[in-house]
Amino acid sequence: MAKGKKTHVKKGDDVVVISGNHKGETGRILQVFPEKGHVLVEGVRMIIRHTKPNQLNPEGGRIEREGPIHISNVKKAG
Repeated sequence: MAKGKKTHVKKGDDVVVISGNHKGETGRILQVFPEKGHVLVEGVRMIIRHTKPNQLNPEGGRIEREGPIHISNVKKAG
């Protein structure tokens, strides 16, 4: 089992984006990927994923969800 890298933020923390296209936006961390050095922040960097029809979504369509941000571009709020 590989040991995870230590991060300055964890799931559930409120953070502010300090650089990049989403600078100044705030949100709560949904997920941390320490191996890749990325985090998912609620409501920040929304990306659109086009899906084919399937049982859950018979018509297919577009799903909007958060995209990863590099962990160095966020800091704890407050």
